[in-house]
Amino acid sequence: MKCSVSFLLFLAGVFLFISFCSRKYTYRYPETPEKPVYDTIHGVVLEDPYRFLEDSESPFVKEWTKKQNILTLRIIRNLPFREELKKRIENLWNYPRMSVPVRYGNRYFYLRNDGLQNQSVLCVREGIDGEEKVLIDPNSLSDKGIISLDWWYPSEDGKYVAYGLSVGGNELSTLHIIDVDRGINLPDTIPNCRFSSVAWRKDSRGFYYTRFPKPGTVPEGDINYYHKVCFHQLGENPDTDPIIFERPDKKEIVFEIDLSNDGRYLMIYSFVGASTVNEVYYVDTKSPNGEVVQLVKGFDYHYSGKVVDGQFFIITNRDAPRYKVMIADMKNPQIENWKTLISESDDIIKSLTITKNGLVINYMHNAYSRIALFSRNGEYEGEIDLPGIGSVRGISGRWNSNQIFFAFESYNCPPIIYEFNTTTKKKKTFFKTPVKVDTSAFVVKQEWYRSKDGTKISMFIVHKKGLRKNGKNPTILYGYGGFNISITPSFINYIIAWLERGGVYAAANLRGGGEYGEEWHRMGMKENKQNVFDDFIAAAEYLIRSGYTSPRHLGIMGGSNGGLLVGAALTQRPDLFKAVVCAVPLLDMIRYHKFLIARYWIPEYGSSDDLEQFEYLLKYSPYHNVRIGERYPAVLITTAENDTRVHPMHARKMAALLQKANASSNPILLYVEQEAGHGQGKPVSKRIENVADQLTFFLWQLK
Repeated sequence: MKCSVSFLLFLAGVFLFISFCSRKYTYRYPETPEKPVYDTIHGVVLEDPYRFLEDSESPFVKEWTKKQNILTLRIIRNLPFREELKKRIENLWNYPRMSVPVRYGNRYFYLRNDGLQNQSVLCVREGIDGEEKVLIDPNSLSDKGIISLDWWYPSEDGKYVAYGLSVGGNELSTLHIIDVDRGINLPDTIPNCRFSSVAWRKDSRGFYYTRFPKPGTVPEGDINYYHKVCFHQLGENPDTDPIIFERPDKKEIVFEIDLSNDGRYLMIYSFVGASTVNEVYYVDTKSPNGEVVQLVKGFDYHYSGKVVDGQFFIITNRDAPRYKVMIADMKNPQIENWKTLISESDDIIKSLTITKNGLVINYMHNAYSRIALFSRNGEYEGEIDLPGIGSVRGISGRWNSNQIFFAFESYNCPPIIYEFNTTTKKKKTFFKTPVKVDTSAFVVKQEWYRSKDGTKISMFIVHKKGLRKNGKNPTILYGYGGFNISITPSFINYIIAWLERGGVYAAANLRGGGEYGEEWHRMGMKENKQNVFDDFIAAAEYLIRSGYTSPRHLGIMGGSNGGLLVGAALTQRPDLFKAVVCAVPLLDMIRYHKFLIARYWIPEYGSSDDLEQFEYLLKYSPYHNVRIGERYPAVLITTAENDTRVHPMHARKMAALLQKANASSNPILLYVEQEAGHGQGKPVSKRIENVADQLTFFLWQLK
């Protein structure tokens, strides 16, 4: 048979194309020298070739980081569909939204954003139907939009608001006070109020608050430890504010405070770092000596609540892993006198709101919400009807009113704020988010699968209607699995851009989270952390087995503790995924507790200072389990220079090691953002760029 010249040329072209695709493509990463440091920990010698990348102030590290950023942005932002995708995300983001209103006096306070404002603004109304007044606009304080409103607490009469501002995502809040009537700030300012809790006195002349030490009073590395409860009288010098309570014997203690509705009892909840177990104290402000009285000793269970009309209403998991509500009279509040008001059930109690005539309980049923109503005597009075499978956010109500507000949302339901009367049982829509998309085109399902040890795990799966299970659908699997945090159905605006392009989005309810109670949490912490990784890997295998996707089309993503999750997944099962987005991650679990505020997380992870904990940390620590010559999936690691929670050294060291170790043609990319932190307070413009980069990366790799 004779072949034409054109056909021979065609065959030659095919051969060259196949030859090119089969080659290992080498990315020209910035040169990274190895400077090994050897640590002997509990008799085990560990090599750390990139210890020098821990130094954020090093000129070499800064230049190296700059080169990594240039490479990453040159690759991702030059992909042909990136700008179109960004424009779609920006369009999806551009809609008015507001937070659930809270009432103080006759004033209603809430956050509002017109859509693309870098920071949400705090607004107030006189009466719920009153004219809106902008009270605090962080956007006016920075041309770059990098000053954020971290938290805010109105006084009981709504006359003042104490609020915290921070810069560049560092969360190092400075407390300010604004006079609502005049719209001007008082001269009182208090620094070092990160994560502050504020409780105003009834007369609005002062407030209790929490703060960290003043610079120079403790070693520099301890400036975010040694939390204190203080009192500030308006007009006084904050430097002379009296300390109400502290625990100098244990620097990782943090406090949350609340004042009873009559202003008499200051409740103090002390936690060991980020753990969910705590002790309970109180101060009778009418007592002449202001003595701090301990009600609960020992960090064994969780306790939270509120004192109303002399009765202490408590949510606790003591002898009730799924939580119950107890009650005590403050005339005799010792724990042995507490009585069960609402018993533990199959569903998890997430919050308690006290109204004039009853109690509103936000329950979690199979990782989605339901709301039940009870009398103050604990008698069940029915449910509030909800639109479907979704999440209730921010129930607000006061002890002197029958009016409550709450938000409902789901993957295919933009947030709706409802107003509900607990007396008439009537519900009406207060605010419906005007999203520019037909969300009815998408399906939300909950499916169950078995983890490695046989434990049943739930997972939410979202996609367009009519999806074919042919194993070719680009899929993003998200997970977190830690700190008792629940992953529930939420409206994620930018995910719509992924779903519109035929993508699948899945979120697994891993052990370590709070979806199924405290036992579920404990099954994924400390020595049980491997369960979380097994649950996540099993979720990926289920999506593949069920025909949603395949390893070639499956990507995983997670941030912070979720960054640790995907870091462990990619080192343990690199064959299972094609692409990984690993954001603000913990990855060196042997040294993590030596940086920033990470000692707060020892109750969750453990510490390599302890022999037993060192052994299980080393087994899964992603940085210590990278294998030279392994074929790794494509990886995009992101972090930020101003992250004051998780040090960017984790991302830098892991990127350098993976770039050296990877034997596949998949890229290993690092992006270290400037003027940003862990994520809180990040300007909308930066958030849009970030998610556009992440989805572009997934589209590039998975399609």
